[in-house]
Amino acid sequence: MSTIESTTAAQTQTTASSAATQQFGEEFNNFIKLLTAQVQNQDPLSPMDSTQFVDQLATFSSLEQQVQTNSALGGISSLIGELHTMFASEWLGETVTVESSWVPYTGSEIRYLANTPTDADDAYLTVRDSEGELVWSEKLDMEDGVHTWNGQTNSGDTITNDEIFEFNIDYYRGEEYIGLGVPQVITTITDVSTENGGLRFGTSSHLSADLTSVNKYSGAMS
Repeated sequence: MSTIESTTAAQTQTTASSAATQQFGEEFNNFIKLLTAQVQNQDPLSPMDSTQFVDQLATFSSLEQQVQTNSALGGISSLIGELHTMFASEWLGETVTVESSWVPYTGSEIRYLANTPTDADDAYLTVRDSEGELVWSEKLDMEDGVHTWNGQTNSGDTITNDEIFEFNIDYYRGEEYIGLGVPQVITTITDVSTENGGLRFGTSSHLSADLTSVNKYSGAMS
């Protein structure tokens, strides 16, 4: 659901809640008028059984609470929609990093951060296709802040088809293996939507991520 759709839905829900509240008020007033008229015109020698009216009053009281709750929820939903709109305008066009081991390649150079541990001496990148076949491997220059892959392969060819690849980074301290990492891909926010009540971002690198997986990036691009 897009941000615009979310806001429109919230406005519709709020309108519906207001209409329900108004309808309930009219029905309750009519009920009170009917009850008053019947009490005033009852036969003194054969008074009405008030149990039925007590039950109806209890039902109306329950309905009143439900309508008020729905109205309050409508207001909260509307507020959430406004917050999503505000966040969308803040994030669109921003350069960010998205942590992902699977990265789509569409012919454009992929830029990423390695986030090498401070105690690591060496870092090695491996790139595999969707079938697990090794496509590219290299030792990363620890002095580089931003690393790149432009589709080159170990065979000397260049990837020509759009495909998704798995990136893994192995860290070593001397000869000791100390862990596996995934790149933080540098990309741009191109779309903001809502999913299960939270924000979800689309990017120029064709990665999709939620708010917790995205960080704004202000460093150098190369």
